[in-house]
Amino acid sequence: LSTAVSFDPTLMEFDYYIFILYFQVLKAEYFSPWRGEQQMYKLDIGWPKTPEHFTGQTFCVAVDSLHGLVYVGQRGDNVPKVLVFSEGGYFLYAWNDTVEMPHGIFVWNTATESSVWITDVGTGKYGHTVKQYSPLGKLMQVLGTPGNAGSSLIPLQFDQPAEIFVEETGEIYVVDGDGGMNNRLLKLSDDYKEIWLTGTNGSGIGQFKIPHSVTVDAFGRVWVADRGNKRIQVFDKVTGEWLGSWSGCFSEDGPYSVRFTADYKYLIVAQLNINRLAILAAPPVGSIGDCVMVHSVQLAEETKPHLVDVDMRSGAVYVAEIGAQQVQKYVPL
Repeated sequence: LSTAVSFDPTLMEFDYYIFILYFQVLKAEYFSPWRGEQQMYKLDIGWPKTPEHFTGQTFCVAVDSLHGLVYVGQRGDNVPKVLVFSEGGYFLYAWNDTVEMPHGIFVWNTATESSVWITDVGTGKYGHTVKQYSPLGKLMQVLGTPGNAGSSLIPLQFDQPAEIFVEETGEIYVVDGDGGMNNRLLKLSDDYKEIWLTGTNGSGIGQFKIPHSVTVDAFGRVWVADRGNKRIQVFDKVTGEWLGSWSGCFSEDGPYSVRFTADYKYLIVAQLNINRLAILAAPPVGSIGDCVMVHSVQLAEETKPHLVDVDMRSGAVYVAEIGAQQVQKYVPL
């Protein structure tokens, strides 16, 4: 380029445009968050081994990373409400007692035991509750009054609770509700006492329109899929203080599910109406900033991904699809 400047103005102009083009390529490759839509996951077409066990609408999925198990909640008449598979895709067993209409499911492990938490949005004698089960389906704990929808004025009276997340300490986060009278985020202690509660129906800061999914990151923040408002809101897990929100990635469809990857670098978000998994860059510390989509996985039409979960050991992503009536597994590349 320096030679072109000294001896040939025409060549210099040509080299200048080559340089600009080269810089744009470098910029696209190293600075753009899209980076050419590099593939991050691939579908495990061999999971599960026997998909015929899906006999209802698969609304939710939870991974027991410690024991290599995958729990699936499904709805329908005369179908088992909870199916259990190995991480290799083999069907193990099912159970059905005291579950009416599962919406969210979560596996909690301690040093000595495991349990399965289910949010039940049914309107019958088991509904409007958050329930804890043994891995084999024995009912261990019921939060809420079965069969009775409750006002947000009463902390443990739910109306179609959408999802639950339980930390290793036993502290519990519940988003309540999936279209009911409540629109709130509730934190409970390990003995089921209210620590804090936030949220009313609306579009303002800290308000919700169908808080649909909840997760906690490694930096003390609670992330909520505020489905009806087409945004994710973030709160301090100790105080419940509002920290920020993301809406820029959700103009086409609101977020249905939020889960972090095993390294907490990305947030996996299901968007049901456009059949897409969005993979967002997660801010490690400090300001929430703006939403940045680094990749997306486009699913087949009418798949309708509802809720997802991540195996925190292998990094695999499991997607409960109510349209396709199946759970699919995506493995990281």
